Amino acid sequence: MKKYICTVCGYIYDPEIGDPDSGIEAGTAFEDIPEDWVCPLCGVSKDMFEEVKQD
Repeated sequence: MKKYICTVCGYIYDPEIGDPDSGIEAGTAFEDIPEDWVCPLCGVSKDMFEEVKQD
């Protein structure tokens, strides 16, 4: 699954880990996170994330 990075603070959402503090279970794809989810570090909205390009 693809990882996504916050363009504001650099937090990386890893679907293998999820965001348990926000109720997002491990294995949840970024696309399946609710639209009202925010970055757990800086609080910006989901649309401020970009896909991490992997070689």
